[in-house]
Amino acid sequence: MIEINNVSKWYGQFQVLGECSTRVEKGDVMVICGPSGSGKSTLIKTVNGLEPFQQGQITVDGVAVGDKNTDLPALRARIGMVFQNFELFPHLSVRDNLNLAQVKVLGRSVEEATARGLKYLDRVGLLAQQDKFPSQLSGGQQQRVAIARALSMDPIAMLFDEPTSALDPEMINEVLDVMVGLAQEGMTMMVVTHEMGFARKVANRVVFMDKGRILEDCSKDEFFGAPRSERARDFLARIIH
Repeated sequence: MIEINNVSKWYGQFQVLGECSTRVEKGDVMVICGPSGSGKSTLIKTVNGLEPFQQGQITVDGVAVGDKNTDLPALRARIGMVFQNFELFPHLSVRDNLNLAQVKVLGRSVEEATARGLKYLDRVGLLAQQDKFPSQLSGGQQQRVAIARALSMDPIAMLFDEPTSALDPEMINEVLDVMVGLAQEGMTMMVVTHEMGFARKVANRVVFMDKGRILEDCSKDEFFGAPRSERARDFLARIIH
């Protein structure tokens, strides 16, 4: 589904990604973890072309992300993306937030988009909030709306960039519960997160990054049981403690 081969990226002279390689099969749930500044968010944003990269190759369902001839908006329409800070349009109602990309990008009628959007709004437990504006919702509710918006585009895979990092502790579980449900339904997912409980529960692969490089790429059991790198062992000891 997603293949990353020797991807490197620089900001000026600073190398933020160094020869990163991994692959995500259909139905995989991959958790990407590591200390702040390790390149996790940058890596996940290269998958749908939100961050350009200077070396290497990325293919998503056979489409080359870095090819100048690739229609990136069309590719992004097939890959759901959920950000740290929700990224909802504040001047639109919840329902209109869900409709906008469906109508503008996929060419659906308003009626079709509304039916699809409300289906997924119900899926995340927020059907009763469809007429509210983002400012009238809690952070956890806004993030669930963002997930419903991504799902309404019928994505082949979902990317999550630290989806709970901007939430109060009490709101984290309501978002993670939705993500656990998606994983159990077979959605292909790449998730940048510090939520190790989520990783233990639903991930089948864990990638550990530090200083722009992938140091571990293994099964969940291998990572939590016996990580090979000293840096990963130190990270786990700190975060689990």
